[in-house]
Amino acid sequence: MKEYKLRYEKRGYEAIDTSVLETFEYEYKGRRIEVIIETDEFTSLCPRTGLPDFAKLRIRYIPRDKIIELKSLKYYLLSYRNVGIYYEHAVNRILEDLVKLCDPIEMHVELEYKPRGGIKTIVRASYYSDKHRKEFFKEEIERRNERISI
Repeated sequence: MKEYKLRYEKRGYEAIDTSVLETFEYEYKGRRIEVIIETDEFTSLCPRTGLPDFAKLRIRYIPRDKIIELKSLKYYLLSYRNVGIYYEHAVNRILEDLVKLCDPIEMHVELEYKPRGGIKTIVRASYYSDKHRKEFFKEEIERRNERISI
């Protein structure tokens, strides 16, 4: 494998700063809402070449008790700027950090990377709380059974 001379200071996962993340209380507990957050300013570095990767980030979640404070999320996302991380690892790391932060009922994270070499890449990761997962799949099985019995 060819070694590339890095043009940017590439850092490890330890540079991802979860300490800046904050939440505030969701005052309408029990009322189901969906929060959608988007930014087209997510950047990280390719772990092989050190070249910057640019992506549109979408976070969709159903809060339980806490809402993610947006300014703190922006600072968290900026900490990825010099981190060498593969797309598939970035989407999972963001999902894990945010689930740990706010304990949502459900959360989906998507990174849509700008094309490199003519290849566009979209990576998605999802989380369902155990109770929600059981309810979701129970309803889905019931719907399928209804369609089959018709």
